[in-house]
Amino acid sequence: MKKIAVFASGTGTNAVKILEYARQTGSYEVSLAVTNRTDSVFASRMLAEGVKLYVVNNAFLSCEKPLLEVLLEKDIDLIVLAGFLRKIPDELIEAFPGRIVNIHPALLPKYGGKGMYGMHVHEAVRTAQEAETGITIHLVNEEYDKGRVLFQAFVPVQTDDDAAAIAARVQKLEWEHYPRVIAEYLQELP
Repeated sequence: MKKIAVFASGTGTNAVKILEYARQTGSYEVSLAVTNRTDSVFASRMLAEGVKLYVVNNAFLSCEKPLLEVLLEKDIDLIVLAGFLRKIPDELIEAFPGRIVNIHPALLPKYGGKGMYGMHVHEAVRTAQEAETGITIHLVNEEYDKGRVLFQAFVPVQTDDDAAAIAARVQKLEWEHYPRVIAEYLQELP
């Protein structure tokens, strides 16, 4: 069975959906949870579910080699970013080429790049009066949100939507598609 490591910083709602999907389908195993915030809801949830937790500090670089060693020791096939609010170091990207995926709460290439996460994205979509938005699941490379797109899904934006309404609609797409797309991508990997 293929093994994944899930990286998150906040509530980890996507991570929980990924873990539930993995356990229900047997498609993959969540072998490691990585966070930069020990006080995060994600950290508590993963520990409660019996998933090994690894904490990196916000400087990240000082933890880079030990984290890489842990990932290699656990035979991780894929790193899954699920709301991890730190840039992934180039060394980790080089060690896992084509093996790091991210989900972005907009239709890339629009509303991507540094600083475009969470409600910042949804506010930008609302301000631009977009007719639709959605999610993008993509591979991670050295540039924010520039990796190869694996999947996109769309939802309409209503004229009276605020950022919170857009976020709720987009989050449903994330929960529906991210766990499955991970499984499908893992099948493509050797």
